Amino acid sequence: MSTTYLPATTDSIAQALEAKNPSEAISIFYRILENPSSSPESLRIKEQAITNLSDLLRQENRAEELRSLLTQLRPFFALIPKAKTAKIVRVIIDAVAKIPGTSDLQISLCKEMVQWTRAEKRTFLRQRVEARLAALLMENKEYSEALNLLSGLIKEVRRLDDKLLLVDIDLLESKLHFSLRNLPKAKAALTAARTAANAIYVPPAQQGTIDLQSGILHAEEKDYKTAYSYFFEAFEAFNALEDPRAVFSLKYMLLCKIMVSQADDVAGIISSKAGLQYVGPELDAMKAVADAHSSAP
Repeated sequence: MSTTYLPATTDSIAQALEAKNPSEAISIFYRILENPSSSPESLRIKEQAITNLSDLLRQENRAEELRSLLTQLRPFFALIPKAKTAKIVRVIIDAVAKIPGTSDLQISLCKEMVQWTRAEKRTFLRQRVEARLAALLMENKEYSEALNLLSGLIKEVRRLDDKLLLVDIDLLESKLHFSLRNLPKAKAALTAARTAANAIYVPPAQQGTIDLQSGILHAEEKDYKTAYSYFFEAFEAFNALEDPRAVFSLKYMLLCKIMVSQADDVAGIISSKAGLQYVGPELDAMKAVADAHSSAP
């Protein structure tokens, strides 16, 4: 980083945005962050610089630098409200997550942040980072460690009655138990997630996740008609949000149709207005399975 700082002003932000190349823009954003001023306006400009810098580092696949940035910002976090700190931490962790092949780095980064949040007594942020860490551990197939982390976190969050976070954690626990082939516990955790969700406003993406998990568990029990209805709800939610999980929900819908011997409906669903958006090798494969089922003696 440069040793000469820039004023934390909108002009400096504009200078970075007009830079000839990403490296030059990154350097300018770092120089803005080095400005010692802690006036409200300077802090606001620095927050903007952090967001822009995180985005640039992500585009340049500089994951290690994003990790270092999170450490460098700790003195800055002492100057801003805790809610803004939590937002910035999530933005940087999300940026790292968008860089391919960084799952180990993300786990390491989350563990570092958990230690820091414990030392700083930032409970709200720690709980969310721990939930993120548990999800990463599950993706890495480190199921025992993920469950150990979740079991303590669930008790703590239930005491605080943070229902939005509780929905996320219960859903994660359901997925974990399903991965371990423990269907009764997976269903119990999903029921807990639904109960918490019924008491609050749940964002569409989260509701879609609940419906998708419900469909998976019903399909596991061979209740394909009920599973189809849940997959349909999940597809509607994800399709409206342009979430990549829409195609997974659609494939599950088609599979349920095949499993209840309604394979003839598959072509109609694929050729519908919503289905046509996802035409490709994956849906072609599902149509081939449906055709094979229909032509079987």
